[in-house]
Amino acid sequence: MSLVLFFIAFSVEARGVYQTPEDFLAETFEQDVPKSKVIWIKGDLRKVITDILGHKYQGLRIRYWQKQQRTAWILDEIGKEEPITFGIVINADKIERVKVLAFRESRGSEIRHRAFTQQFKDIGLQEMKLDRHIDGVSGATMSVSAMTAVATLALYLATLTS
Repeated sequence: MSLVLFFIAFSVEARGVYQTPEDFLAETFEQDVPKSKVIWIKGDLRKVITDILGHKYQGLRIRYWQKQQRTAWILDEIGKEEPITFGIVINADKIERVKVLAFRESRGSEIRHRAFTQQFKDIGLQEMKLDRHIDGVSGATMSVSAMTAVATLALYLATLTS
């Protein structure tokens, strides 16, 4: 019985808000957060986003923050059943940082650890895909796929802000 309680407690502990979007932006821009900007999703852009995510994006716009060539994106993507909130920082067409801000799934939270997210540092886009392979995490395949998709999307959208 205690083993069952351990696994229940472990899966519940994995869920949660690790950092608020406001704190992520303050940290990213050293407390000097620029005013947000918006990319409207219409026409050909809607198709490109659908191709990147593998499904239709639900919103009409995507908000981002920019200071010079550096952009920050806060994006949600479904893991298995629930949305995962990611913060992504792009600098000079490369990923500077990816962070899990909120995780709502019962499995796969291992993607939030720096040992995993560090793989994304300095990755760029090549032919609409990440230019390096991302190693998966056993038991977190869908969470890894969600992070890879939003990283790809943020890199692509950053090219539109220049």
